[in-house]
Amino acid sequence: MPGRVSTRIPHKVSLQTLASRKSTTSPSIVVPEEGPTSTLRTQICNVFSDAQKFAAGHRKLVVGLRKIQEACCYEPTRPGKPGQQEFNEDNFNVETARCVIRLMGVKKSEGVGDRIVRFLGLFLRHASEKDATMITESEMIDTQSFPETASTRLTSHILLILLQFLVSKEKTVRYRATQLVAHIINSLDSIDDEFFHLLKTGLLKRIRDKEPMIRVQAVLGLGRLAGNEDDGEQENADSKNDDASGLLEKLLEVLQDDPSADVRRSLLLNLPLTRGTLPYLLERARDLDPATRRTLYSRLLPALGDFRHLSLSMREKLLRWGLRDRDENVRKATARLFHDRWIQDCAGPRLAGEDGASEEAVAPTIDGVLELLERIDVLNSGVEDGIASEAMEKFWSGRPDYQDTISFQDPFWHHLSPESVFLARSFNDYCRQQFDVKYDTLVEEKMPEVTKLAIFLQRYTDKLVERLRRNHGRHEGDEEEDTVEQEFIVEQLLHIAKTLDYGDEVGRRKMFALLRETLAIAELPDEITKLSVDVLRDVCGMEAAGEREFCGVVLEAVAEVHDAIAVDEPVADNEDESFHSAHSEINDSTPTKAKVSQSAEDDEAKAIKEIMINMKCLHIAQCMLQNIEGNLQQNVHLVTMLNNLVVPAVRSHEAPIRERGLLCLGLCCLLDKTLADENLILFVHCFTKGHDALQVTAIHILADILTTHPSLISSANADAALQKSILKIFAKGMKAEHTPDVQAAATIALCKLMLTSVIQDEDLLKQIVICYFNPATKDNAGVRQALSYFLPVYCHSRRENMKRMASVAGGVMHSLVDMSEELEEGEEMVGVSTVGNLLVDWTDARKLVVQDEASVSWGEAGKKEVKAVNGEVHLDLAESLLERAINHGCSKEDKKALIAMLGKLYITATSKTERLQSTTELAAEAIDNKIAQDAPSRNALNKLHSALSKALGEAGKVMPISEDALAPAGGNDGLTTVVGQGMVESVMADDEDLRMEGDEDEGVMEVQDTLLEELLDDEDDGP
Repeated sequence: MPGRVSTRIPHKVSLQTLASRKSTTSPSIVVPEEGPTSTLRTQICNVFSDAQKFAAGHRKLVVGLRKIQEACCYEPTRPGKPGQQEFNEDNFNVETARCVIRLMGVKKSEGVGDRIVRFLGLFLRHASEKDATMITESEMIDTQSFPETASTRLTSHILLILLQFLVSKEKTVRYRATQLVAHIINSLDSIDDEFFHLLKTGLLKRIRDKEPMIRVQAVLGLGRLAGNEDDGEQENADSKNDDASGLLEKLLEVLQDDPSADVRRSLLLNLPLTRGTLPYLLERARDLDPATRRTLYSRLLPALGDFRHLSLSMREKLLRWGLRDRDENVRKATARLFHDRWIQDCAGPRLAGEDGASEEAVAPTIDGVLELLERIDVLNSGVEDGIASEAMEKFWSGRPDYQDTISFQDPFWHHLSPESVFLARSFNDYCRQQFDVKYDTLVEEKMPEVTKLAIFLQRYTDKLVERLRRNHGRHEGDEEEDTVEQEFIVEQLLHIAKTLDYGDEVGRRKMFALLRETLAIAELPDEITKLSVDVLRDVCGMEAAGEREFCGVVLEAVAEVHDAIAVDEPVADNEDESFHSAHSEINDSTPTKAKVSQSAEDDEAKAIKEIMINMKCLHIAQCMLQNIEGNLQQNVHLVTMLNNLVVPAVRSHEAPIRERGLLCLGLCCLLDKTLADENLILFVHCFTKGHDALQVTAIHILADILTTHPSLISSANADAALQKSILKIFAKGMKAEHTPDVQAAATIALCKLMLTSVIQDEDLLKQIVICYFNPATKDNAGVRQALSYFLPVYCHSRRENMKRMASVAGGVMHSLVDMSEELEEGEEMVGVSTVGNLLVDWTDARKLVVQDEASVSWGEAGKKEVKAVNGEVHLDLAESLLERAINHGCSKEDKKALIAMLGKLYITATSKTERLQSTTELAAEAIDNKIAQDAPSRNALNKLHSALSKALGEAGKVMPISEDALAPAGGNDGLTTVVGQGMVESVMADDEDLRMEGDEDEGVMEVQDTLLEELLDDEDDGP
């Protein structure tokens, strides 16, 4: 598979081991002795000084430093001036290393450090290239490898110094050393074998560093070295050295498990693309970090080469994961990959010949798009909820050139394939969704009118029916014809027909007659039947007369399909009835096992056929009922269908027919309230006695009926026993932990009914909250996801819902505390404190989304005025929690959990004075009874009392609290509170003690005394 260019670093095979170079200490930075200043040091320091200022002049500085190196390492071609100081190679290496050592202490935030690293890597590459041009072929043959040069010796000298700093205790030193080593490895084409294993071992230790920035640099270097791992080297490696073996496996482990997104992203871009690493790299499409996912789609996959080398399932997964990602940038990168890179692989450019020259980009053609659709398996991904529709929508929006180029003339429709018909359908859907005159004109020009489409649809439907009937009548052993592609073509044509305008009467009549005949064909698949009914509904029109016509036509088709039961099939065994013999007459007079068996088989075949025909009739009726909105009693066709088809199906002894009839009966109940009231008990019975699938169906039907006719259980005249039975069904369904599907269906249905206020039962609300935190539902993602959305939306949408949640909060905390104490070994549960915080958040009146009379008023001029937030809900919650905590039956753990919530409540002065007074009395009683046993609980309780006291203000209705009551039970180690002296509009129970109070008369703002100042004043006034 073509991919990235190989980054293999050649190195010699060496017998040197790492044992002799192991160090047991962590050396610090050792700066060489300065010694006397020389002209060489001055020249090198000037170069490095200029390099750290700007990166634009690095190329010129590299050339200058190379000249200095050549003057030190090679004999000069021209004699120097008399008395000029001469330097050798060692002097140059020492002075260069001296500058490198001073880089180690530069922090990551300093840009000069990064510029020096880039400069040094650029110089080492330039010097290596220059030295390589000076090596003769004879020297290469003599050494049988790449010979040593001045640049390789300099590189070795620098790397020896850097290896010491990789294990430094200072994170800045480790970072700079690792960064420079990684940059040198990526800058050079070859590296001495003496340092290959040393560098690998040192960097492998850094991938476990606690600093993410160091791990990023380590994987940058190891990613280049990973291309040199082969089987021969692994076999020759020292068996005792575990750090130097399995480099690629360790990097893949880091790619999967490293907590830093930067590390994973760096590995994603630097690991070699091989058959073994590719699955791990593509796995990052599900990474938690959006930037990593975007990097995969925007950088790795375009560099991968031809996408057709990927497996079919992987292509589909990558498209589905990318186009349905929660991050918009990831979706854009995926769309760009699809409509730019993948279409280019299918449509061009192509390689012209052996020289590798490429042709010019091929103009947009329909063949390239058809191949692209084939490569993503449109036959399977083009169905409902498939990814092909979303992908093609992005394609048409991103490639307007294809919109203008592709045309759908008559020859196109005569030879349809799954790819071509889906292309036409996606183009039609995209244009009709834009609501723009330009696209309306485009679709009118390119797509056929209703009459032509009806002709094409009839042609392909006839082909499909012919194949289906041949398969049905084939003999045993004959190969069955594949009808999947033909079914797909008919389905896509029907999808196009659903979007057409049937104002043309000729085309409408043509399509009407075709669909009428199509519905009467019993052999057609259910999906085609459903689409035919949907299109027929549009053809008949949306008005009441059109609905009656629609029902009549569909029921006529149902009658024709049902008449197929009476058709007797010929029996092949009785074909030769003219031949008789004495032996046969004797046998005919005596029933044999063969005859009995044949008769039983015939009866079984007839029964199966009858079931299939009835199922088909019920399916057509179900599709029809899903497209009807009128009243059932006013439509004679529906009444006839109910009595002659649905009711007998519900009473059938065959389970499939009975369940399908139950669905149809549920749809009929949506059209008639009286019918629904009469059959509610039937659906309750189906849930009580039915199997899992029937229970799910019954729950869905009940939820739809109650949503459509809420007065059946919410009105004053509702049957109390029936209402209790229905609520019991939802309660039982939520507890069905052994059947996750039933539990999910019951939970989702109940959430919908409670959001619409059809059900307002507090016991069910309490059970919902407990179910959300119950460890038994952790594996049921459907339940957890539904409740994660429902609970905050339910509470923050209406004040009544918030009050209902406040009333059950105490019971919820009690149940969850008991549940946490009964956890078995290995079970985990959300902390009780977290539950309390969520309950406080869900009952916070400041987060109400819908403004009501308590928060909005209207002035005399009709101007909208927003009132101060009413904290009645948290006041109710405080009263409920205090009453439960004061109760003698409350356990110690319950009290601790309840009191912890009290300190986080939002209390306002806008609440009724009587309510504030009663709650303050409860808080004072709680403090007097010393129910808080630890300091955090006492602080929370005192905090609530302080907020209540401030809310009461100057009314003077605060209950006096004795000093003994204010003192903590175990000594004076907790906070106490004193009654506030001012009246404020809003008091929050938070950590802010400073409040600004407005004087309405004088407009003077005063700062209230803090709690600590009040306590000090009380101590000064005391005896």
